[in-house]
Amino acid sequence: METSKYQKWGVAIAAIYILAILPSLNAFVPASSFLHVSDFSITVYGKYLCYAILAISVDLLWGYTGLLCLGQALFFTLGGYMMGMYLMRMIGDLGQYHKPIPDFLVFLGWSNLPVFWKPFSSFPFAVLMALVLPGVLALVFGFLAFRSRIRGVYFSILTQALTYAACLLFFRNSLLLGGNNGFTDFKFMLGYDLRLASTQRILYFASGVTLLLVYWFCKWLSRTKFGLVQQAIRDSENRVLFSGYAAGNYKLFVFVVSALIAAIGGMLYVPQVGIINPSEMGVDKSIEAVIWVSIGGRGTLIGPVIGAVVVNVIKSWATRAYPDLWLLILGGLFIVVTIFMPAGIVGLPAQIRQMRQRRAKARDNAAAELAEKSQLLGTK
Repeated sequence: METSKYQKWGVAIAAIYILAILPSLNAFVPASSFLHVSDFSITVYGKYLCYAILAISVDLLWGYTGLLCLGQALFFTLGGYMMGMYLMRMIGDLGQYHKPIPDFLVFLGWSNLPVFWKPFSSFPFAVLMALVLPGVLALVFGFLAFRSRIRGVYFSILTQALTYAACLLFFRNSLLLGGNNGFTDFKFMLGYDLRLASTQRILYFASGVTLLLVYWFCKWLSRTKFGLVQQAIRDSENRVLFSGYAAGNYKLFVFVVSALIAAIGGMLYVPQVGIINPSEMGVDKSIEAVIWVSIGGRGTLIGPVIGAVVVNVIKSWATRAYPDLWLLILGGLFIVVTIFMPAGIVGLPAQIRQMRQRRAKARDNAAAELAEKSQLLGTK
């Protein structure tokens, strides 16, 4: 989909607001002012930006390639877990048991650090693993799925099953990754105290910059020859195959790229939220991400960002005001948007414009018909 002039201005204004205005309102405006953005709010906004990165990864797959993945939260969480392992190592002996290993390992009876935990003292290694693990998993799963020409609803079900299996695996204490509780109580990152507002502000800014870079990369990719083939696969995969393109290779590449994007979002999410556990890779999280994309506008890139932010803002309010009704609100919102706004929030202006044009055309036709009848009556 071509980016209109209004969308470009919208992205530019949103970028200025996210990267400059919001952090400034937090850092330089006194807390007594109504314009002040609290430290807690900056952390929440940073979480929304990470969700927006996840939503773009879903849109790249579903909106541009026609692959409805119901397991994207798995890659998001794996990236978060790899970063979480680094953050747990940075706690040192400041945990509840004052041991140089994570508290949950002490609780499980370990006195020494397991071998696979030791390299995570290095930040570059943790970042590398946060990309390699989701990337390799997506590569292997995608290779097997696309080579077998699995697509449509079967692909969605398989990704859902993969996510559910991984979720059950991570709940096990024997995996030595925190089990049900996961990782929490982070204190330091690259020597900076995560409990300080200045550190959270930097993480928020890094999330905003990453979101813009991911958006521009996906926009550029969608305009290349690769992107055109990708969209042709979405519209008619059989025609692409008959044209001599190996559709499976294109889908595999996009699947791996989307997994990496989701993992980057997970890496930034964990130090801001302060916790990561297996519930984050639950099937419901992946379905929520699909709903963000649907509500914002599938196949637009900017729509999923808007959908992720809008839905999570509503979620933050609803889970406090009406915690038992949140899922009903979400389901109702999804149904309303699907029936009455098929192009999502982004497509709403064009939808209103088309409605006005149809009404104007109907009025012109009615006026012309009335004039014709009047003319006929006059001649009689």
